[in-house]
Amino acid sequence: MNPLVTLAGRTVVVTGAGQGIGKAIAELVVELGGNVVGIDLNGETLSAALSPLPAERVLAVQGSVADPALANRAVADAVARFGAVHGLVNNAGIIRPAMIDKMTDTQWQEVIDVHLTGSFYWMRAVGQHMIARAKEGDKSGGSVVNISSDAGRKGSIGQINYAAAKAGMLGMTMTAAREWGRYNLRANSVCFGVVETPMTEVVRGEKFRDAMLAQIPLGRWSTPEEVVRVVCFLLSDASSYVTGQHLGVNGGFHISL
Repeated sequence: MNPLVTLAGRTVVVTGAGQGIGKAIAELVVELGGNVVGIDLNGETLSAALSPLPAERVLAVQGSVADPALANRAVADAVARFGAVHGLVNNAGIIRPAMIDKMTDTQWQEVIDVHLTGSFYWMRAVGQHMIARAKEGDKSGGSVVNISSDAGRKGSIGQINYAAAKAGMLGMTMTAAREWGRYNLRANSVCFGVVETPMTEVVRGEKFRDAMLAQIPLGRWSTPEEVVRVVCFLLSDASSYVTGQHLGVNGGFHISL
């Protein structure tokens, strides 16, 4: 019996692969038979995250996702190593919280650069490769998964930069789905709620914990290992007719038509 979800023979670029959700995605991609190109600003963290995985299935690339030259170089290196790139997960993220009236230009720009502009750079670099491959007759297709957030659909007090960037990623997803469908390239977003990662430590702390959990019908946080299954589903052919969608993986925190 064939498995429902497999990434055998696929190469996936994962930004922010050094910890948390990115690390869990990289591990599951390899478990499902794929190759991983892991990107992270912190080389030591990235090496520690990827070193337990089979060396022949992994390529580690250190640098900032907000560097367009790095995106182009990483895709070229991935193609040289594995033959092609079939998937991208824009996962890298930072937070610089502040209320609107107190947010500095730097706090605003740093978050926009990583989440929004950085995601564009990687979509462009991977998209150029996948479109060229499709024009040459390769029908294997490709999939982009943008890690957005419920903050991009509901807003987030003290994080106008983050909420704006995550909302912008939804627009990029829909645009890519419309432009790239003719090449059998898909683009979808995943909107997480509160996942147990270092970036959510504050909201999971004593000050906010009870109020947050009261808004989640399932009544608990999610683990990275739990939410990344959905990401790999969207990367695989099991979701071959799904594109331009924003899938909430949030325990019911945000429910809409």
